[in-house]
Amino acid sequence: MLEVNQKLNEQVTAVVLAGGMARRMGGVDKGWMELNGKPLVKHVLDIVDPQVGRCLINANRSHTAYGTLGKPVISDLEGDFQGPLMGIATGLYHADTDWVLFVPCDGPYLPNDLVGRMLSSAKSDNADIAVAHDGKRLQPVVALIKRELLDSVRATLSEGERKIDRWYAMQNVVTVDFSDHPEAFINVNRRDDLDELKQMPKLLGFAAWSGTGKTTLLKKLIPALKAGGVRVGVIKHAHHKFDVDHPGKDSYELRKSGADQMLISSGKRWALMVEEDQGDRPSLSHMLNRMDHSLLDLVLVEGFKQESFPKIELHRQSLKRELMYADDDNIIAIAADEPVVLERDIPQLDLNDTESMLQFVLAYLEKS
Repeated sequence: MLEVNQKLNEQVTAVVLAGGMARRMGGVDKGWMELNGKPLVKHVLDIVDPQVGRCLINANRSHTAYGTLGKPVISDLEGDFQGPLMGIATGLYHADTDWVLFVPCDGPYLPNDLVGRMLSSAKSDNADIAVAHDGKRLQPVVALIKRELLDSVRATLSEGERKIDRWYAMQNVVTVDFSDHPEAFINVNRRDDLDELKQMPKLLGFAAWSGTGKTTLLKKLIPALKAGGVRVGVIKHAHHKFDVDHPGKDSYELRKSGADQMLISSGKRWALMVEEDQGDRPSLSHMLNRMDHSLLDLVLVEGFKQESFPKIELHRQSLKRELMYADDDNIIAIAADEPVVLERDIPQLDLNDTESMLQFVLAYLEKS
């Protein structure tokens, strides 16, 4: 199924819209504002690029900077800073696929299954445009559009129209329900938005093959972090069906009787169990937003290898498994039980030296 979806996704060109003036941000180029150590536009590319056959960046300034990202940079067909509808016309003009996906440069948490779901909805409804909906409102600049609509959008622009929704109203449009991941459409329109995102706990993942010792390491690292005053949360991806409750317990029986959410509490702890089908690949951002950010400084993540966030790769030579870092730019360090030869310059840590690992994590937390 993944291979079939990938072939379908190769029919799609993605265009990252970074051509606005960002008036509400005082004219700052939003794509280059940093979040967790990298520009917003890089967050977007890391999520979208693996889902499509080709990626373009629509920008009207900072061309040299955007060019360093390794993607073609395209400026508006006419004038500068005429809004996202002109960006759509520009993307349709430069694309060479039947479908073109448009996303904003300031949406760092877009879904990892965005393209597949948008394309599936468009095809099943025989629509020319698919637009994301977060359950509360339409997300007009997250849209999948047939390239053949280029003449239509250019004609609309020539009449002086600049409103996306008015052009959409003239087309065959389907809305795609992403209410299961509303946090995926958080974007940065004002400085306060970015400040709020920066107040979220930092994420740090541990990527490794089974048997490398992720849990063993975390059992040593977490107490050391706690002793240093770091408030730590953990998210773990379970690869198989799991249950934290057991038959015969009241909470289990009530949940299995049909409760969508079951909260059980005592004077020492509480637990919320939610029945929710996320398919084969649960969303990390969705899970992160179930946590109380105000009580956490750092969230350590075990699993979710395919998602875009900083990770340390753990490597044990005796397992004879290939390193992952070459295919994942989000890996910021290698922790191995023996020195390894690396093709790019990233830190190497001793997998068996908890103190050096602790110092690296503390430095990462301070820096980011």
